Parts: sequence; structure tokens; C-alpha cells
Amino acid sequence: MSSSESVRKTETVPEWKQDEVDELTDFVERYSSVGVVGVEGIPSRQLQSMRRELHGSAEVRMSRNTLLIRALEAVDDGVEQLTEHVAGQVALIGTNDNPFGLFQQLEASKTPAPISAGEVAPNDIVIPEGDTGVDPGPFVGELQQIGADARIEEGSIQVLSDSTVLEAGETVDADLENVLSELGIEPKEVGLDLKRVYSEGVLFAP
Repeated sequence: MSSSESVRKTETVPEWKQDEVDELTDFVERYSSVGVVGVEGIPSRQLQSMRRELHGSAEVRMSRNTLLIRALEAVDDGVEQLTEHVAGQVALIGTNDNPFGLFQQLEASKTPAPISAGEVAPNDIVIPEGDTGVDPGPFVGELQQIGADARIEEGSIQVLSDSTVLEAGETVDADLENVLSELGIEPKEVGLDLKRVYSEGVLFAP
């Protein structure tokens, strides 16, 4: 019996939890590279399709954070360094590809998404210059109210210059959410956000 096994047996945990930890431990041991990915803000339907897209090259495993930490500590072997990045809504990801390929694949699979009131802007939100395609009406006032350089010209509402209506780190309000949704602007990218990967003795940051 190895020392890590004896450590695992000494703490008494409910059987379902122990089974789950054992499964997670097998998962961690099965792959040459194991990482922690953030899954916050990803609608479950999108999450399912992302997991399907990765099928064959990487596997995502979700569980309670306490159990993820327990499994990483049980494997030990350096991979326990990932535990300090298990916070918030995260999952484990395992691959036998190299970690650089994994990072590129996850970046490529990110998709634009609308942003809602109460969310923090991940980057400056800009309403681009040009014809909004919206007929003259109260919408021009809504645009001006959020700080866009808009007026009615040639029978439609025009934005006269690229207008930054919210800076990164600021919170979206309901007025801005409505305008962005009307214009079909999706300022957010959602996807599996790679926090750290442990591969062959090295802890990689993104």
C-alpha cells in the first residue's frame, strides 16, 4: 500500500464522496497534463457542446471543489500545486496533448456572448461607427444617454464615431444591456478559461 493510499484511507468520508474522489484521482493519473479551467458564466448548453468539441483531445471533469482538491492532494506528485487555483466555478481538464496545444484549442473554442446588467465589462465596450439599421425614433435618445455619438441621418440612426460606452471593469446597467441587445453586440467571450496546467513536473500559467 503506497503512502498516498494510506493517507486516503485514514480520513473517514461518506462512501459516495470517496468513490467520487477515487474517480477524480484516476482521472488526474490518466493524463500527462492536468489543468484547472474556469467555467463561470458559461450556459450549460454551451458547456456541453464545448465538452463534445474537446472529445478525443481533452476531457473536462466537474465536481465539488472540496473533492477536486482532495483528489489532487491524493495524487500528490507535484499536481497538488493546482489546488490553490481551485476556487469559484472550476473544473479539471486532462489531456495527453501538450499544454500549449490545449491552451490554443481552448482559446479557439471561445464564443461571443451577450452581457447582462450587473455583469462587469471584461474589456471596453464600444459601439462602432456606422448605420445602426434602426429607424428614427426614441432609440437615438437611448444611444445618446449611454454615451454614444448618435444622431438621425439619411432616414436611420447613425453612430458618427466609435463610442466607448463603458470601460473595462465597470458594471453594465439595464439601459446599456438593452442597447447592446438591440444592436446585436456581444462584448463578452465565454469559454473554458485555463487557469493553470501541470505537465511533466512543470506548472504552466496561461
